[in-house]
Amino acid sequence: MYTPASFAETNQAKLHDLMRRNSFALLASQSPGGLVASHLPLLLDAEAGPRGTLFGHMARANTQWREAQGPVMAVFSGPHAYISPTWYAETGMVPTWNYVAVHAYGILTPVEGRDDLLDILRRSVDVYEAGRQPPWLFDESGVNVDGLLKAIVGFRIELTRLEGKWKLGQNHPEPRRRRTAEALRSQPDADSIAIAALMEEGPG
Repeated sequence: MYTPASFAETNQAKLHDLMRRNSFALLASQSPGGLVASHLPLLLDAEAGPRGTLFGHMARANTQWREAQGPVMAVFSGPHAYISPTWYAETGMVPTWNYVAVHAYGILTPVEGRDDLLDILRRSVDVYEAGRQPPWLFDESGVNVDGLLKAIVGFRIELTRLEGKWKLGQNHPEPRRRRTAEALRSQPDADSIAIAALMEEGPG
């Protein structure tokens, strides 16, 4: 990922937080036929390995799990917003886009054992049903469970590298950044408001 020094985010806790909050990721890998990608929810276990480990599952019919060669890359996209040059109150400026994103790299290892696969599904349900009333309960003893398990493959990706990009106007003077954040707060979409909050957060 092209990341000028002013936009680089290396705080692993912040990168992990974005990955958890935006866990529906793009998983890209190289296969014998070229690049392939799948859109999947990926769960992060921050304590498994120095940089954490991702867990997920995909349809067994999706050949990506079988054909992945070398490192895979998971792309986590956070909030993003268009930046109008009219907000700068200065001439000679151009439009841009502010955003935050994490690229996570590692080796994909398939998980096919029944107990390990059930554990991945159990974790997924616990995360995505949390806070729902009433939550959906995963009946592991259900008559259809074994048939469903045969239709999917789990995987884990122990992370070897994390890249974070927080493109939030750090290359502009502080007064200009403040005006931009104020303008974003007046926009009707949640992403613009989220980017304004990140701009006002500052480093750390």
